[in-house]
Amino acid sequence: MNRILITPRSLSRSGHPALHRLEEAGYELVMPTPGKTPREADLLAAIPGCVGWLAGVEPVSEAVIDHADALRVISRNGTGVDNLPMAILQQRGIRVQRAEGTNARGVAELALSLSLAGLRDIVSTHCGLQEGKWPRRIGSEIRNADVGVIGLGAIGVEFARFCLALGARVRGFDPFAPEDRLMDPSFRRCSLDEALDAAQIVSLHAPMAKDGSPLLGESQLSRLAPGAVLVNTARAGLVDDNALLAALEAERIAVYATDVFHTEPPEMTRLLRHPRVITTTHIGGFTRQSVERSTVRAVDNILQVLVSHAA
Repeated sequence: MNRILITPRSLSRSGHPALHRLEEAGYELVMPTPGKTPREADLLAAIPGCVGWLAGVEPVSEAVIDHADALRVISRNGTGVDNLPMAILQQRGIRVQRAEGTNARGVAELALSLSLAGLRDIVSTHCGLQEGKWPRRIGSEIRNADVGVIGLGAIGVEFARFCLALGARVRGFDPFAPEDRLMDPSFRRCSLDEALDAAQIVSLHAPMAKDGSPLLGESQLSRLAPGAVLVNTARAGLVDDNALLAALEAERIAVYATDVFHTEPPEMTRLLRHPRVITTTHIGGFTRQSVERSTVRAVDNILQVLVSHAA
């Protein structure tokens, strides 16, 4: 009963020095699918007897938790818990720990990179040149641009600070963040509609609604400035796919850049194959520094819970 399940792809593929602390504490590490996202069947087979779980973004069903006969703690190497059945975990008294803020810099830097790539048409220009063409589409600068930031957690605030440092005007929406979350003369807290109105860049950093409905549908997307760049490093379901595709085809939105998908690897739909869509393979927090911070925090969190439980 001294087993700890390790499922993040980056850790099960090549390990991490911080994991040795778990072994030194007497725990056996279980990695059912090295380098791959485990399926439900993999988790059902691996979870019995595990007292701890260092978890990634893999979907976790109630059936898996039903098989968790010894589990005391799930420690995420990130902040999102949308993939976890929180209600049953609370009923069972299984602690859920998050590595809050540890990947904020990495995700925010990617969001900024995608924003700038959209403003300057970098990806389609590169692809055109590779095809022997000479595409030149006039771009925009971020200085004096109106930027809407949806979600003012650690990542959203870091992204907002980047934009402010580059001279943008930033409007932020978050119904839960403290009012003093970010203070700057060029930053304003507002409603969702106000954050979207005539925004030239919108970056999403929010959780999914409890009912799973998208935050941005046709009505919300129509508020953006013509030719806006929409960046999503949070959750694919925050945007209505059909409404977004229609906005891209009508050129109301110039670029959609996303690092997140409904499934991984994703089904390459009409939306994802659209020439004005930029895709990256969920690499927001996949930097050496972010992985280091997140792994160390996740290991700390597991040991803290297991040691206190043993005491």
